[in-house]
Amino acid sequence: MVAGPTPTVLMEGIGLGESPRWHDGRLWFSDWVAHQVIALDPDGRHEVVAEVDAFPFSMDWLPDGTMLITAGRELLRMEPDRSLALHRDLRDLSGYGWNEIVVDGRGNAYVNSVGFDLMGGEKPKPGLIAIVTPEGEARQVADGLAFPNGMVVTPDDSTLVVAESYEGRLTAFDIADDGGLSNRRVWADQGEGGDGMCMDADGAIWSPKFQRCIRIREGGVVLDELELDRFCFACMLGGDDGQTLFLNVAEWNGPEGIFREPRTGQVLAVEAPAAHSGRP
Repeated sequence: MVAGPTPTVLMEGIGLGESPRWHDGRLWFSDWVAHQVIALDPDGRHEVVAEVDAFPFSMDWLPDGTMLITAGRELLRMEPDRSLALHRDLRDLSGYGWNEIVVDGRGNAYVNSVGFDLMGGEKPKPGLIAIVTPEGEARQVADGLAFPNGMVVTPDDSTLVVAESYEGRLTAFDIADDGGLSNRRVWADQGEGGDGMCMDADGAIWSPKFQRCIRIREGGVVLDELELDRFCFACMLGGDDGQTLFLNVAEWNGPEGIFREPRTGQVLAVEAPAAHSGRP
């Protein structure tokens, strides 16, 4: 296990940054508290790209460049004029809001739901993963997940890995030609945590672990570890060479605490040992 360098702060004053994505030379992420999609330049300049009336929400891009956003019980898409339109109503698949999204190379959008009302204090229930195909078909493809969170798809579109936050493990599925998921297995047991994550060219995954972010190999060997002064909620590899690790961090005092002032969310950046690979 190797301790990494100290990250630099690119942006502060964020409510709760989540779901970072590197796209078109910028880091895009959700601020769940401000209900904004923000695009951040490597030099720290930022732009509010969309306002989303939902909590939580996440985004990714179809192969043709169309951005999809999970918003409550709906999947939205961004039109060329940056307005948001309904892409698919998903309330028939879950009575709760949709959390994370990842789009594979075939254009299949995988979305997950934790399966209970976290903010309402409801007792935890198993969550699920659904798929929305390029033809607009939506169906459930996995269930029984302990708070499904961040997801990655391998570069060859053969495997989907999802973080089960309440079990502290990363769970893998084989992806069938029709987008279905099978052969569920433990990809790695990281002991605790798990949230928005990304894969690198060595096949390792960067995954949040409370006030740390670890680089973990299939089977559970931890290759690198970053110690942080606040909780890490998500990470993404990007930059011109794909080798900058961006981290969304914030102080955490329970679900209600994220709405308090001051807003403690930050975007951090640090050089990583391997470049980005896979999706998102």
